Amino acid sequence: MSETVILPTGRAQHSRGNGFIVPLLVVPFVLYNLVVFLFFGGNPVNWGAGLFSIPMPSGMPWAITAGDFLLVVGILLLFFEVLKSTNTARSSIIEHMLSMVVFVAFLVEFLLVGAASSSVFFLLMVMSLIDVVAGFTVSITSASRDVSMN
Repeated sequence: MSETVILPTGRAQHSRGNGFIVPLLVVPFVLYNLVVFLFFGGNPVNWGAGLFSIPMPSGMPWAITAGDFLLVVGILLLFFEVLKSTNTARSSIIEHMLSMVVFVAFLVEFLLVGAASSSVFFLLMVMSLIDVVAGFTVSITSASRDVSMN
């Protein structure tokens, strides 16, 4: 009995699209600043203002605040950021560096600007930190799989 094994002649290249995408968490950063300065007059307390409510089967309404809505947007964008971090293209290093810049911008604004002293902004900043840590962790893990010891 003999078996035939066919080995590929070259290393298969995975084309994942090398398009550059800016860090998505810049969207809630900009939205927060636009809303807090243009509509709330620099007062972060207004993030607790209700946007709308949804009647639940229990009979109680579920009230959605502006802060809740922005946090949900941030969580969804964080999910896509983690998916983006699995890309091993050369542009991913630049994307990780820009994600770090977004986190530093969050941190500096949180510490120095009064309008950013809210739990909504703090949680968005934590999402940005998770994006940075997850991005570098996923990149390092996937890079270590590409290295083979013979």
